Parts: sequence; C-alpha cells; structure tokens
Amino acid sequence: MARTAFFGIFLACLLTARCGAPSGTPETVHTQESPPRLVGNCEGCEAVFEYGDQVLQATDTLPVPEQSAQVLHLSGTVFQPDGVTPAEGVILYIHHTDPTGRYPVRGDETGWGRRHGYLRGWIRTGTDGRYLFVTRRPASYPGGTGPAHIHLTVAEPDGRYYWLEEFLFEGDPLLPSPDRRTPQPRGGPGNVLTLEDKDGIAYGKRDIVLGRHVDGY
Repeated sequence: MARTAFFGIFLACLLTARCGAPSGTPETVHTQESPPRLVGNCEGCEAVFEYGDQVLQATDTLPVPEQSAQVLHLSGTVFQPDGVTPAEGVILYIHHTDPTGRYPVRGDETGWGRRHGYLRGWIRTGTDGRYLFVTRRPASYPGGTGPAHIHLTVAEPDGRYYWLEEFLFEGDPLLPSPDRRTPQPRGGPGNVLTLEDKDGIAYGKRDIVLGRHVDGY
C-alpha cells in the first residue's frame, strides 16, 4: 500500500511539474508497478513507459512506414545479470528512422513520440526471456553522419530503466572498423548484427544481459 501511494504521488509529479524536468521535455506517463529509477544519464529513456494501456507481449510489429524498406526481424533472449537465467517481465523499447533517415511523425504524437516518431514499439518478456520485433530496416541520418541504427531502452520489473547499446548492422559502409567500436557494449556483446536474408526478410539475433557494462547498475 505504501509503495502504491508513493508511486501515485510520483506519477502526479511527472504529469504536472515533471519533477523539475528541463523546459521542453515531453510529458511521460509511467505505468510500471514499481517507481521508475533511471540508472545513469539518458535523455528520452522515459519513453520506455509510454505504451499507455497496451497489453505488452513478447512480440511487437511496428507501424509500416510509407516508404518501402526491407522487413526486419529482431529477436533474442533477455537474461538476468548472471547471463544464464532468462529474465521475465522486462520491457524493451525501440525506435528508429525510416528509409530516408528521419524519425517520421504523423502529427498526433505525444510525449517522446514527438521526437522519436511513430516507428517505435514495446515488448514485455515472458518466462523464457525471449523477444521479437518485426519492423523495417532503418537508414542512416541524412548526409551519412553515422551508421543506420535502432535505439534500445530497457525497463526491469523493479523499476530500473536505462539505455542499451544500439542495434547496428554488419556491412554498413558507415559502421566503424572493429578496432573503433565500443569494446564493452551495454547489454553485452552482439549489438552489431549479421543479418540473414530469407525470402526477402532480414533476420538478426541479439541476446541481452541485464546491467552488463551499465555504469551505476
């Protein structure tokens, strides 16, 4: 009961004054059972809680952008910090650009959707810790300022949330050489995906270890 009362106050604070958030920060609605606790620094990680009244499953299909692009299946297993035990009840949130390298909006977005666009989605892992996102392959930002990528945020059942290393794609001409990549990616190795093409669909697999290489975890 005390936890529920605390969270109610915390939620009211977020919806009204946003607890002293900088001016212009989009509003966020938190729906975790435990009070959210950001680990480290992250702008926009609160979007992991913006799924509203959706009943999250272990699979999510993102909206199809207007431009055509290759269908992409991102899957894997989320593990507890021991790297062995599947993690249940973990929320993963992704967002990414469209085939033009932009975060597309329709004009009715709220919260962080105004910046992240509508190509975003959420899943909640089951007892086996597995997840699957079905989306379209993103493009790099206009001007080729960096490799194509998919942003990833995680929220644990105890309320801790933080960003993890982006999904990147092997073979991208803008991808840094192996010796210049992050040596210890947040969430464990494997964020640079080698895609397998089957019948025009690209399949990529990445397993995630909660808290791995996350400062302050």
